[in-house]
Amino acid sequence: MYYLLLPLAWIYDGVTSVRNFMYNHGILSSESYDLPVICVGNLTVGGTGKTPHTEYLIRLLLENGFKVGVLSRGYKRKTKGYVVATPQSTTLDIGDEPYQMKKKFPDVTIAVDANRREGIYNLITNADTTDLDVIILDDAYQHRKVKAGLNILLVDSNRPIDKDYLLPAGRLRENTSGSKRADVVVVTKLQEDVSEEEKIHLAKRLHLEEHQQLFFTGMKYGNLYNQKAEIPLSELEKYNVLVVTGIANPTPMEDELSKYVSFDIIHYGDHHDFSMLDYQQIERAYKTLPDDKPRIIITTEKDMARLSKEYLSMWNNVYALPIEVKVLRQEETIFNKQIIDYVRKNSRNSSVPQGANDN
Repeated sequence: MYYLLLPLAWIYDGVTSVRNFMYNHGILSSESYDLPVICVGNLTVGGTGKTPHTEYLIRLLLENGFKVGVLSRGYKRKTKGYVVATPQSTTLDIGDEPYQMKKKFPDVTIAVDANRREGIYNLITNADTTDLDVIILDDAYQHRKVKAGLNILLVDSNRPIDKDYLLPAGRLRENTSGSKRADVVVVTKLQEDVSEEEKIHLAKRLHLEEHQQLFFTGMKYGNLYNQKAEIPLSELEKYNVLVVTGIANPTPMEDELSKYVSFDIIHYGDHHDFSMLDYQQIERAYKTLPDDKPRIIITTEKDMARLSKEYLSMWNNVYALPIEVKVLRQEETIFNKQIIDYVRKNSRNSSVPQGANDN
């Protein structure tokens, strides 16, 4: 099928390549800022782990005493323009991923704006947020109007960019030459026991520039939870399980859960808007699970934010599976130091405190 779409992909490649050329040569301008701006993004549509990597950076920077702001697009929100998340914000106000981050980090400034330049301007000029030490841009690698001080490019190990195609034939948002803009390249979703040979192979395929640093990350999963209870993964065999996901690539999650239990699964598209028909399908699948053990539904944290308590009658039996990033090859200290050094060197505040990971 993708062969039929290749002519459109070539046109798309031409348009994006001309645009990048104009930014690279100063014909179109990119704006820099007098505080550290970290961009976390990718070359593909969805599925590389941007949210857990952004959350990793938030934790790291908070632990080191920085006041952090996060700016996201707020994909599929119903509001327009610049919005700052509050404890009362919903996914309709700010989108599912910013909602998830605000729930985890209630004291962090989480804002959304499709226009990243306008969003940064508001963050650094509004009275409530002028004291930020660093801004993290979530999914802004293609927003060339903004010149981030540190660009972190994520590449899914399960679908390397050199084997992909430009939209609409594949998932690439721009030509792979765009990877050269990255300061740090992170190959994501690797198993902890991945061989050195495989890492070397992945590194060679990326054709890194001399200035670029390469890191490898995997995902670590926590205990299932909802507002009332928590279930260790080691106890999943005590339950009959239905997995419901609305993410780009559920395979890593399925692989992790399959270590503990067999399950039924319903998979929807990324950022899926659940309808009444979807809730009816979920309830039917839930009720057809065997009743010899307690029945539960497992979903992602992002999907948990969008599923409606109003329509899911078995809501107390719905659990989220939390994930966090783990830097592999014992290079966590090196990765952390690069982030902290960049923020400290470019901070507007010369008195930022020394943090736990400085040494």
